Amino acid sequence: MGKVFLVIDDDMVSQFTARYAVQQSNFDAQIYVCDSATEALNLLTELKDENKPIPDYILLDLIMPEMTGWEFIDELQSYNGSLDQMKIFIMSAFTNAKDRERAKNHRAIDGYYEKPISRNMIQAITK
Repeated sequence: MGKVFLVIDDDMVSQFTARYAVQQSNFDAQIYVCDSATEALNLLTELKDENKPIPDYILLDLIMPEMTGWEFIDELQSYNGSLDQMKIFIMSAFTNAKDRERAKNHRAIDGYYEKPISRNMIQAITK
């Protein structure tokens, strides 16, 4: 089976760009796209309950209504060991030294990328 991606972003253009970058990366991939962190948590619960593969990679926006990317990560940590199986990458349209430093020091985050996400970025994170 191919890699499983979850894109969490409230911006449709960013969703499209991330999906396209994954599709152009020369490997079989299943891609889930969620408009909000709440929707993503519900999806992860559903996948786990149905014994379906959970995402290998999460591409996460930080600035979203209702629940931020940081709040999503806090909630995700309660998902019994699932966090260790997923690699989380922040995608941000805004270069913010504070967020970049926080991501660098956070045990659950595997990288921080500026939007738009490219095929080269996807290939780099999947190596």
